[in-house]
Amino acid sequence: MQTLEGVLERLTFHNEETGYTVARLVPDGKDYEVTVVGNMLGVTVGEHVRIEGEWTVHAQHGRQFKVDRYTTVLPATAAGIEKYLGSGLVKGVGPVTAKRIVRKFGADTLRIIDEDPDQLHGVLGVGPKRVAQIKTAWHEQRQIREVMVFLQSNGVSPALAVRIYKQYGDGAAAVVTNDPYRLARDVHGIGFITADKIARNQGIAPDAPERVAAGVAYTLSQKANDGHVYVPQGELVAASATLLDVPASLVVDAIETLSREEQVRIDATVRAGPDPALAEDRAVYLAPFYYGEIGVAGRLQRLMQA
Repeated sequence: MQTLEGVLERLTFHNEETGYTVARLVPDGKDYEVTVVGNMLGVTVGEHVRIEGEWTVHAQHGRQFKVDRYTTVLPATAAGIEKYLGSGLVKGVGPVTAKRIVRKFGADTLRIIDEDPDQLHGVLGVGPKRVAQIKTAWHEQRQIREVMVFLQSNGVSPALAVRIYKQYGDGAAAVVTNDPYRLARDVHGIGFITADKIARNQGIAPDAPERVAAGVAYTLSQKANDGHVYVPQGELVAASATLLDVPASLVVDAIETLSREEQVRIDATVRAGPDPALAEDRAVYLAPFYYGEIGVAGRLQRLMQA
């Protein structure tokens, strides 16, 4: 893994939905630009960035630095702040207005915007509407920066961090801290394995009830992918205990908890296999599959009675 630091000179391409960015960056101490590519949600021209990644060679576009993770630092000089504000960060604030704001407040501009934005009323051409726009844009950018730093510090790649932020907004850090297994239910592309890594990084114990319950739901989902709408409880307990490396008794407790919460449904006894000599067991369904089965059975019954 290599590190590249410098100032974003311009954004050649930036997708607000995915965070995918192609940008030109001037490395610290250099007088030339390089191309950086990758998921960098919320970055703005004029920001100083520290990027970890690798140099690659694109067949068409040549040498590029591919982003693995990144952090941003707000500009500290008047020139950098002017470029930052005039980059399109705030609707209605272009280079001319940015120059007026920085001319008045100098290197203290960003502190003023953060702590006492009403002072901007003293700048020519900056009325109440524009001050409100600046407040909103500044709050959004700050929240994005803080969430992205938090997520990446907890082992989340920038690509997944973008998805998490898009799902939860300012509440992303709270979800990751308090209920990381929720990510597997809510965020496309994040399954139990990834959520479990994030949770373990948060210090959640291997035998925590929420981890065991999430593992049981994951096991049921995997079985469903293999074509099984339900799993005999004994088989489910064994598979989940192996996956999670926890005692079977904890898995049984988790199944009962999921049943009370109506995330799974437990149906009448079924054979544990095709052999009639095998013991009977309870069938455990993920709730959507259970209700789907009930619906299909009801429709078949109506057809037979027609």
